[in-house]
Amino acid sequence: MKYLLEYEEGERVIAFCLVKSREVAVASNQSEYMNLELGDKSGSIQAKLWDVTDELKELIQVKAIIKIDAYVQNYRGKKQLVLQRVRLASSSDEVAMDSLVPTTAFPLESLWDEVEARLAEIKSTTLRAVVDELIHDQEISERLRSFPAGVKMHHHYFGGLLEHTVSLLRLAERLLPLYPQVDRDVLFATCILHDIGKIYELSDPIAPDYSTPGQLIGHLVMGTEMVSEACRKLGISTTDPEILHLKHCILSHHGEMENGWGSAVSGKTPTAVLFHYLDQIDSKMNALGNTLREADEAEEWMYASVLRRKIWRGF
Repeated sequence: MKYLLEYEEGERVIAFCLVKSREVAVASNQSEYMNLELGDKSGSIQAKLWDVTDELKELIQVKAIIKIDAYVQNYRGKKQLVLQRVRLASSSDEVAMDSLVPTTAFPLESLWDEVEARLAEIKSTTLRAVVDELIHDQEISERLRSFPAGVKMHHHYFGGLLEHTVSLLRLAERLLPLYPQVDRDVLFATCILHDIGKIYELSDPIAPDYSTPGQLIGHLVMGTEMVSEACRKLGISTTDPEILHLKHCILSHHGEMENGWGSAVSGKTPTAVLFHYLDQIDSKMNALGNTLREADEAEEWMYASVLRRKIWRGF
């Protein structure tokens, strides 16, 4: 079975896929057409559907599962699909969801077990109680196991947030012996909770977009609100020094405020500063890995949006 990104220019594509975005536009002849982003397990690809009818506009909506008959063309150096026929998938098609969305390459239960193991290593009863309260809430737990870490930039696939969390815990474990001035418990708690607000900043794990609270408030502030709410449930003061330190690390993990990357405050402790760089390492390396995988193997240079410049394959 071939997936969308595995087809080459000129090939015919008959496949099931997920509608990730849609836009209706008007051609020069005044007929309507549709710009679509279609996805499956291999990733996403742009698609064109010409001469759109009112019926098709009604049927083809974001998150719809459709069957397409299309061919691949090269447009401005990138592959795109030109749709010839399209219909909605029916229950009799028995389309497996795991064939429609990119997923983490790691078993979700194994990743979750690593989070549990690190939680058990937190010696602070205050921090351990807050982390435990949050990640074992049924709704939060289900979202943490499924949501991506972002829409496009890094770990943007089913289970990506959990994979990112575990990667940070592994990085923290390796670097902690080098920096005794870092608070181990706060660092581990930050690794687990730093992006917890993303489970409400984003709409869903299948075709994620930014929610209204996500756009108006953002996941850093939403995450610290969740920490404060857990403290209130547990009878822990929200001004407890360890809680303040944890919230500071969450609010500053996008780096210096002056950079305009979203931090509410610049890092003011060794733990906050170290965590910011751990997060940068893991997010950027994942994004660059995705760029290399998605590029044509013949390309020596490719644009990496995470760096806002071209990168060299170099091997």
